[in-house]
Amino acid sequence: MIEKRMYVDGQWVDARSGKTRSIINPANQEVIAEVAEGGREDSRVAIAAARRAFDQGDWPRTPANERGALVYRLGELVAREREELARLETLDTGKTLEESRWDMDDIAGIFKYYGGLADKDGGESIASPVPDSSSTLVREPVGVCGQISPWNYPLLQASWKMAPALAAGCTIVMKPSEITPLTTIRITELAQEAGFPAGVVNTVLGEGAEVGAELAESPQVDLISFTGGITTGKQVMRAASGNVKKVALELGGKNPNIIFADADFDTALDYVLNGVFFHAGQICSAGARVMVEEPLHDRLVEALAQRIKRIVVGDGFNPDSRMGPLISAEHRDKVERYVEVAQREGANLVLGGRRPEADHLQDGFYYEPTLFTGCSNDMKIVQEEVFGPVITIEKFSTEDEAVARANSTIYGLSAGFWTRDPDRIQRMSRALRFGTVWVNDFNVYFTQAPWGGYKQSGLGRELGKMGLEEYTEVKHVYQNFNAKPLNWFGA
Repeated sequence: MIEKRMYVDGQWVDARSGKTRSIINPANQEVIAEVAEGGREDSRVAIAAARRAFDQGDWPRTPANERGALVYRLGELVAREREELARLETLDTGKTLEESRWDMDDIAGIFKYYGGLADKDGGESIASPVPDSSSTLVREPVGVCGQISPWNYPLLQASWKMAPALAAGCTIVMKPSEITPLTTIRITELAQEAGFPAGVVNTVLGEGAEVGAELAESPQVDLISFTGGITTGKQVMRAASGNVKKVALELGGKNPNIIFADADFDTALDYVLNGVFFHAGQICSAGARVMVEEPLHDRLVEALAQRIKRIVVGDGFNPDSRMGPLISAEHRDKVERYVEVAQREGANLVLGGRRPEADHLQDGFYYEPTLFTGCSNDMKIVQEEVFGPVITIEKFSTEDEAVARANSTIYGLSAGFWTRDPDRIQRMSRALRFGTVWVNDFNVYFTQAPWGGYKQSGLGRELGKMGLEEYTEVKHVYQNFNAKPLNWFGA
């Protein structure tokens, strides 16, 4: 049994209410940890600590290369603790252990990237139109940052926020999902080991309605970064208007994966599977909306069904498993409701659409990989984010039709398409209104390139240089070296 507390102002503390929460393994519902369950008052104390560390402490004024060295050191510690962190992530989320290991490799690289980037922007000199003067743009840390991370990629999403904020010189209050806090707690321990000053890194545990709401509403917080559902994201945005704090939102997507008839069939087929069934489809960029050009449709559906039947569903610690459970009973219920609605709306259920019958899977929140055909643009399951192991297949006839339907969603996070036609590649890349467009690939990202969406997929960008810039304010410094009176109002 793991027992963990919150980290505020350099100290590990219990919730002020004394409350705790049991954390369960979604693969078998076993209790794996007891953690502190904070509330609004815990958030206020952490915000105050971050405020003091920013306003009165040395961190924002620490030379950028020294800040960067600490952030880089945190990446080295993540690499050192790769196996332990991966084990905790699989216990918390249910994903396969190998997927968790991939996450840890990415996370170590994220901290190392921003550690190296911390001292690379010395500002910009602008040619002043005024004689004997200088004009300089500098970037300064935005201040105290509230960072709310989701349950599907707990430490990966936390690192996307944590690393650039610290590299920029901000102080942070992290709030992981209340159901998957273990790796965020562990990286807080590693930040303490690395030597970040008291108050720079704070972690408060608890529900979004308490801890997260206080971070979004507080006038002492300068920026709120949230990754999660669209409904909560809109609430965060409204709450942040109280002091007009900076807002960064990543709110998911409904991501089309478009297969043209001239695609490399075997590779596209494989990536349709990869695009949906990693982490049981609980991925904001999941390519669950598969659009297939008519001549290829029947062949792809048949091959896809044969491949899906062979997916091994099971505990993430079983090396034979290729797909773990959903995160909770409540989330599985949500996926089931979408499947029921899809059938009522006329979609054809080819396979899946139910809980597994195997005895060894009965205690976990498992759901079979599911395939629908005969889907149309107006169906709820096509337009809304299911966040589960469910593929919908749509048939299209022309390139223009594919573009129009792909762009019809309220989201705009990511999209992919498969073709050998170089002219089509150029047309499609320009026409698709998504923050990331993959050509002959799907669901690939790397730290150096920005990530974020169009439309209701969110605001701002994470990763890349833009991810660091999100945590800065731009200041224009103008200096006159030879100031003289204007005498407009007389000598």
